[in-house]
Amino acid sequence: MQIQPYISFNGNCREAMEFYADIFGTNNPEIILFGEMPPDSDAIKTEEAGKLILQPKLELAETKVKLSNIPPKAHPARDDNMTLVIISDDLDEIKIMYYKLKDGGTVEMELQETFWSKYYGALIDKFGVGWQLNYDDGRMRQVV
Repeated sequence: MQIQPYISFNGNCREAMEFYADIFGTNNPEIILFGEMPPDSDAIKTEEAGKLILQPKLELAETKVKLSNIPPKAHPARDDNMTLVIISDDLDEIKIMYYKLKDGGTVEMELQETFWSKYYGALIDKFGVGWQLNYDDGRMRQVV
């Protein structure tokens, strides 16, 4: 079984996708637009909706992530769309990702030592997505 995070955005999926692709070193993700859906689909058929991203093929740190714009007139995204947890045994990688994700975002917990991880930080990025970053030096306790 594989679990893939799915994050919905209110019109700024392309900007978010490019932001994450830059942080994780993913180049040129394949993008599917709402306008590319078959003509017999139930998607909202407007010029505006046709330019929105239905789904990019994006891999971040060996994990496939699903992103999508919410088409006009659809149900709005929840305010708490989801949190992604990153665990790495490379402290420099954790620090770089944390500070890039922090830019324009809101820190919930500064990168610091905790009882379960030598370095842990939690934040909400500028797109409203929650992130938890853990450095695993081989002694990390699995509590998150």
